[in-house]
Amino acid sequence: MIEFRNVSKTYDTGSRAVKNINLRIRDGEFVFFTGRSGAGKSTLIKLITRELKPTEGEIEVNGWNLSRIRQRDIPKYRRSLGVVFQDFRLLNDRNVFENIAFAQRVIGASRREIRENVPEMLKLTGLSAKYKNMPFQLSGGEQQRVAIARALVNRPSVILADEPTGNLDEKNSREIMNLLLDINRMGTTVVVITHSRELVESVGKRVIVLDRGTISEDRESAEERRPISSFFSDYRPKERRKPAEREESPAEPAAAAAMPGPERLRQLKQGAIPSREDEAEADAPWEEDDEWLDDEYEEDWFGSSDEKKEEGGGPV
Repeated sequence: MIEFRNVSKTYDTGSRAVKNINLRIRDGEFVFFTGRSGAGKSTLIKLITRELKPTEGEIEVNGWNLSRIRQRDIPKYRRSLGVVFQDFRLLNDRNVFENIAFAQRVIGASRREIRENVPEMLKLTGLSAKYKNMPFQLSGGEQQRVAIARALVNRPSVILADEPTGNLDEKNSREIMNLLLDINRMGTTVVVITHSRELVESVGKRVIVLDRGTISEDRESAEERRPISSFFSDYRPKERRKPAEREESPAEPAAAAAMPGPERLRQLKQGAIPSREDEAEADAPWEEDDEWLDDEYEEDWFGSSDEKKEEGGGPV
């Protein structure tokens, strides 16, 4: 759960970014923050990630009181969050596999865990055939899928997406939004910042409209009826599941390729026919050298907190 209680944030310049905010986001909810530039949307996200501390009021996320959390506990708290940025923030000198594995390395995952979890995230986001590609070899939509896979790999309970479709065309924007909706249906809380009115109206989820630092509208979600994508049926937050072993199977016959979509997906899931991606790359041995996992990249990509001294508090 995410809860703001009488929260205000005033910057050193005297500008009040948010004013007396009260809101509650339930576990497993999908919420849009929208409003004009300067309305306070990005400040709310920075308050949730604890890049900023509220001037007044209290914020509670996943059992942590962010107004009293100790500085040394902030990295531990952030492990329950997955953050997706508009500009992707990929490591440009590392390939797709290594970019996703970076998030695992930061939390101290073993090499075995990395080799199990990263291929699973590649499959979930449709990137199995791209695992060796460098960021510059990917489209904008594919780069954002890498960023989402990186945000998901540690099984966070909350995904924060700051303008995730801002740099994408309409087709890729829709694909990314469908991906976030599928993630939400598996139980992960998803919070999205966007300026796109069309995107918000097409999804039918809860919308919180900000205006000059205050909540001007909080509209509850419409009923969501779209079925879950088949390749997300095995995903659950906070679980570490080893991908099931798949027996060798003959190449996909022409008749299978011509099957209607739902029937083909059903047989793919049952292992009756191999997927094209599986044939191309997904069963690769992942024999990547781990030398890239060096201290140079052991940094916090959230940015430095504005609070240097320790404060009392912790999980509540």
